[in-house]
Amino acid sequence: MPELKEDKIKAEVMDLHQVINKKFNYEMKYIRPPKGEYSERTLQVTNQLGYTTVMWSFAYEDWNEDKQPDEESAKKKVLDNLHNGEIMLLHGNSKTNTNILDAVIKEAKNMGYEFKSLDEFEQ
Repeated sequence: MPELKEDKIKAEVMDLHQVINKKFNYEMKYIRPPKGEYSERTLQVTNQLGYTTVMWSFAYEDWNEDKQPDEESAKKKVLDNLHNGEIMLLHGNSKTNTNILDAVIKEAKNMGYEFKSLDEFEQ
């Protein structure tokens, strides 16, 4: 986003906002900068649009569809890095994530962790 002009940032964010609202009846209010790339200017633009920028505290290389990690090592990496207040970034296009998510959630809960929305997390 830092390379985009202000009008392009606004158009991309608000076009997505409208699609999500229409399809899911949900008003988006959080944004994660793609690739974690941002600048003071992009933060200011998205803030003016009413968004709160949220970064993640855990991510791993799962985004490349042609280079998916094996399920056991991915699950181990995710579970070994759990921590209080974690905002976990798992890419939805990852077949590995799709296959391990249920087991990761169950194991994390067995370890005493809870899952909350960002709205609940802020309180």
